[in-house]
Amino acid sequence: MIGLAVAMVACSNNPYPDADAGKKVLYRNMARSAPKTLDPAVAYSTVDHVVTGSVYDTLLGYDYLTRPYRLLPALAEAIPAESARPDGTRALRFRLRPDLVFDEDPCFEIGSAGTRSRAIVAADVAFQLMRVADPSVGSPVATVFERIVGFEEFATRLQALRAERPTFTALRIDEQYREAGGIEGVRALSARDLEIVLEETFPQILYWFAMEFTTPIPWEAIVYYDGEDGRDLFAEHPVATGPFRLRRYDKRSRISLERNPSWYGARHPEWHAPGATYPATGSAEDRARGLLDARYVGRPLPFLEAVELVYEKEPIPAFNKFLQGYYDYSAIVEESFDQVVSEGGLTPEMQAMGVQLSKTPIPAVYYIGFNMDDEVVGASGGDAARKLRQAMSLVIDSDEFIRLFFNDRGIPAESPLPPGIFGYDAGRDNPFRRVDLERARQLLVEAGYARGVDPGTGRPLALQFTTSDTSARGRLRYQFFVDAWRRIGLDVEIVATNYNQFQDQIRRGAYQMFFFGWSADYPDPENFLFLLWGPLAKSASGGSNAANFDDPEYNRLFVEMRDMRDGPERLAIIRRMLEILRVERPWIELFSPEQYVLSQGWLRNMKSFGMSMPMFEYYDVEAAPRAEARRVWNEPIRWPAWVLVAVLAAGIVPAVVTFLRERQ
Repeated sequence: MIGLAVAMVACSNNPYPDADAGKKVLYRNMARSAPKTLDPAVAYSTVDHVVTGSVYDTLLGYDYLTRPYRLLPALAEAIPAESARPDGTRALRFRLRPDLVFDEDPCFEIGSAGTRSRAIVAADVAFQLMRVADPSVGSPVATVFERIVGFEEFATRLQALRAERPTFTALRIDEQYREAGGIEGVRALSARDLEIVLEETFPQILYWFAMEFTTPIPWEAIVYYDGEDGRDLFAEHPVATGPFRLRRYDKRSRISLERNPSWYGARHPEWHAPGATYPATGSAEDRARGLLDARYVGRPLPFLEAVELVYEKEPIPAFNKFLQGYYDYSAIVEESFDQVVSEGGLTPEMQAMGVQLSKTPIPAVYYIGFNMDDEVVGASGGDAARKLRQAMSLVIDSDEFIRLFFNDRGIPAESPLPPGIFGYDAGRDNPFRRVDLERARQLLVEAGYARGVDPGTGRPLALQFTTSDTSARGRLRYQFFVDAWRRIGLDVEIVATNYNQFQDQIRRGAYQMFFFGWSADYPDPENFLFLLWGPLAKSASGGSNAANFDDPEYNRLFVEMRDMRDGPERLAIIRRMLEILRVERPWIELFSPEQYVLSQGWLRNMKSFGMSMPMFEYYDVEAAPRAEARRVWNEPIRWPAWVLVAVLAAGIVPAVVTFLRERQ
C-alpha cells in the first residue's frame, strides 16, 4: 500500500513516451473528425489533407511565406509555360527532378521480387491522372481535368470495356488503363518528361498540380493494397513521396508521421531546391515574427523528426492539453476566447506563458446574395431593383457583425476577392459597404419605396431571406441583418430550413436572398469571380452562380481575365469587373474570416497557410524548453499522497509493533 502511495507521488500525466521528450516531435490535436480516406485521387477534406499533404509531394508547390500566394517547382524542375500547338491545343511540359524515389514498401515486389522501392517516373503521374478519370475511383475533381485532350473519352472507353467484357476487370489496373488506350493528352515522353495537352488555354490547371490529386502514384500500390489476405486498403496505406511518411494509422485515436528519408529534399539537400529549402524572403511582418531567422533561412527541410496527430472529439479537453504543454499549437475554443484574447492581442496570462498568437486571413468570403431572377430584387426590376439592392447593402455593418458573432476574427469585405488573392486591394473603398442610413433611405425613395413602403400594398416591402441554419445561434446571426433592414422600413422574413432543402430552393430559384460563403480551391481570382459568371447561373445551368447574375460586360471580361497570367493588364480587367459588381450589387460582401492560432513559445516558423495544405516541414520545435514548461505547468499535487502515506503508516506501524511483541 505504501508502495502504491509512493508511486502516486512520482506519477506524471504526460500522455507521451518519456523517450520522445528530447526529440523534435510536433504534437497536434485533430479535433474535428478522422480522415475519410488517404487516397489522393479522392481525398478532398481539410482533415484528409493534413495527412495526404504531408506524405505525398506534388509537381508544384507554394512559396511558404509569400502573399499573394506564389507557385514554385517541387518534384518538377520548373513551372512549365503553356505553349500553343498548330492544331489550336495547348501543351504543358513538366520535367521531373532526377533521382526521385518512392519510399520503401512491400508493394514493389509485385514488379520485381526483392525490390522495396523504385524511381518515380512521369508515367506515375499519368497513371494517377487516369485514376482521377476512372469512374470507379469516384474522384470529386474529375471535371476539373476535362479540358485535357481525351480525358472524358478515356473514362467512356474504360467504362464500356468493363461493361462489355467480364474478363476485363480481372486484368491488373495498369493493364486495364493500357488496354483502354490511356488519356490522349497525357503522355510520358520519357522517364522524366510529361506532356499535358489541353483543348484550350487553362492557366489555373497549374494549381491542380500543386495538389495531391496529381501526385505520382505507383500502380503496384493500387494492385497490392486491395484489402485482401490481411493487406491494407490503399485508402489507408499511402506510399510516400513527400517529406513525411505514415508510421501509425489509427484514425480513431492517433496518426503518426515520421521524417521520410526517401524524399528528394532529404536525399539531395545540396540541390537547395525551393520546395525543400526554408525561404529567404518574406514580408516585414514575417521578419518581425521571427519567420526569417538566420538559423533557418536556406536550410534543408524538414526540421521535425515526427508529427503526432491525436484525435480528440471534444475541443475543451484538447485546449486544456495545449495549456498543459501537450499540444504545440491550437485553435481557440469559443468558451475560452475572452480569457485568451483581449483587444486583439493575448491576455497577460497567455503572454506570461510565452504563448504566441498568429492571425492569418483565410482565402474565403462570406456574403449575402440576391436572386437576380427575382422580379422584385433581381435584374428584371431594372433601376428600381438595383437601388433597392444598393440601399440594403448600405445598412449592413460588417465590422459589427464580425465583432458580435466571430470575436472580431474577420476582415470586412469590399469585393468578392479575399486577402492573399491577386487583385485584392486592402485600400479599396466600396461606398456601398459603408453604413449610411440617409443615403439608403434616399435610394429607397428613388426606387419607389419611400420609408420602405411598398406602394402596391401600402405596407413595408415584404422580402424573404433564406438560410440553411435552423439553430438558435444562426437565428440570432440572421436577425442581425433583418434588424438592419428594418431600420430603413423593410420587412424581411427569415426562412430557415435544413441544408438539403436550402440547396433545393436555390436550385429551383425559390428564394430572394441567401447567406453563403466560398473558400478557395486554389489562390486565383478566377476561383472567386466565376461565382458571378452568367453561364454558370444556377437557374440556367445548375452552376455555382447562386445569385444568377448575368451581365454581358462582366461575362466577357471574365473570359478574358480567366485566360491571362497575373500582371497589370489582368489587374485592370479585374478592377473593371469589381466596379460592375460594386454598382449592380448581386452580393452584399460581408467578410473574409481570419484564422487565430495559438502556438507555444518553443514552436518555430509556424505561419498558418490559410488553405488546406499542411506545412509541417517548415516547423521546428525546441524540445528542452518544452520539457521544462511541461514540468512546471504540470507540477503534481503531492500532499494528498503524503497524507495517505501518513494515514497508512499510522495504521500499519502499531500493528507491526504488536506483532513483534507477540513473537517475543
